[in-house]
Amino acid sequence: MLLQTVRPNIVQAIRAYRVEDLMQAAQDAGQHFLYADLSPAETKQDVLELIASNFLFPAHFGKNMEALYDCMTNLVNKSGTQPGFVVVLDQLPDHAKFDREAREQLLDVFREAADFWAERKVSFRCFYSFQ
Repeated sequence: MLLQTVRPNIVQAIRAYRVEDLMQAAQDAGQHFLYADLSPAETKQDVLELIASNFLFPAHFGKNMEALYDCMTNLVNKSGTQPGFVVVLDQLPDHAKFDREAREQLLDVFREAADFWAERKVSFRCFYSFQ
């Protein structure tokens, strides 16, 4: 099984994995599959809005890094026991309006979410690619 070869709480480049295979692996494991195509995004605000829309965040989502962390952790945790997560952030922007620092801030939120879920013994695997 694909997920057995990936640490249970990690944020990593998608590399040789295919989105379809990750989706199937999540389904087979009974885990949540969260996918966001970020190719239309140009700014941090665009990225946050696309993630919120694709992940079905509540309307009150604050569209900032703290709110993203809260939605990926506390909000979901309060809704009950979780089976695990496979998250794909596809085509992160790579240009001046969403530079390396902005990408690292975003990925740090997902790293912190992976740590949050690891403490609760819930797998949280996040894969990302760049445009």
